[in-house]
Amino acid sequence: MTANTPLRVGLVGYGLAGSVFHAPLVSATDGLVLDTVVTSNEERQSQIRAEYPGVRVAASPDELWPRADELDLIVIASPNKTHVPLARAALEAGLPVVVDKPLAGTAAEARELAALAEERGLLLSVFQNRRWDNDFLTLAGLIEDGELGEVQRFESRFERWRPQLKGGWRESGAPEEIGGLLYDLGSHVVDQALALFGPAVRVYAESDVRRPGAAADDDTFIAITHAGGVRSHLYVSATTAQLGPRFRVLGSKAGYVKYGLDPQEAALREGARPAAGVSWGEEPEELWGRIGSGESPQTGGGDPVRTLPGDYPAYYAAVTAALRGEGGNPVTATQAAAALDVLESARRSAREGVSVTLDPHHDAHDSARDDARDDKEPHA
Repeated sequence: MTANTPLRVGLVGYGLAGSVFHAPLVSATDGLVLDTVVTSNEERQSQIRAEYPGVRVAASPDELWPRADELDLIVIASPNKTHVPLARAALEAGLPVVVDKPLAGTAAEARELAALAEERGLLLSVFQNRRWDNDFLTLAGLIEDGELGEVQRFESRFERWRPQLKGGWRESGAPEEIGGLLYDLGSHVVDQALALFGPAVRVYAESDVRRPGAAADDDTFIAITHAGGVRSHLYVSATTAQLGPRFRVLGSKAGYVKYGLDPQEAALREGARPAAGVSWGEEPEELWGRIGSGESPQTGGGDPVRTLPGDYPAYYAAVTAALRGEGGNPVTATQAAAALDVLESARRSAREGVSVTLDPHHDAHDSARDDARDDKEPHA
């Protein structure tokens, strides 16, 4: 490839992830061009042709591999259970890969894929877009600048009020589907906690199925003790009638509280697209978080902190740079494996009623440890 030649992208899957996130973001990224979209759904095929004229449509991923020399990147946005086999097939075809979270059902599978990518000299990246949420970017800046002092507790909530089931594989209790909120929204909040505060040494979790007819967890709490001493309390739920703050972060100097979700997903769902000269990821001042000490922000405590713009486009810009040898992988499979270590430990903790101790110095090329020590403690 030359510096001016756009990289051709094959996108597998055109459900929520493919249609709302990946296709729009790939199309908006300088240096990338959406070449082929794979879906067997005829209605979605028609939608693709209407929204992206000139883009090729395929009914099966198997149609891509013989055309590997015509493509530069495969994006996998299909159901969770297909992530590992499709990523493996793409790597074996000699193609770099982006995989929507979760990369795999187990940390061991994630590390096997990482080893295969390294062996082939290919990029394997995981779409953890919430690292580019407006609140996360703002919080990371506050921590880096020392505005909170030494962070002691990180509370993160990804809560929704969805008392009625929507149906589909995400709510399936079948193990092979890798459904439920622990692996869905939990993948985001765990990745953010590890990105901010480093490796986990202990995990405790409570996981419930609250809604009648639900087969997978829809109300889960995860507590992480990080190697550096920070405690993360993470909540993911579809049954929260009153939503809590997205972040409440308590430090030795001050705390930061932020309500509301990053606006980028809603904008993408409504058809807005990032483009040069267009305001993107901004939120109104009344939604800014507050920093202070000694009083609740709900009663006027603290000072407003401007929320930095969210920047999902930065992920694919970084992927493009990495493919051209001009930058690093924005989210590695090894990082995804570390998050899966936590998710697997959380599932075990909730099932057995124990805290699970992890090795923070886990070798990225070893399979997940099976001998994690259990401690009959009520808190992580």
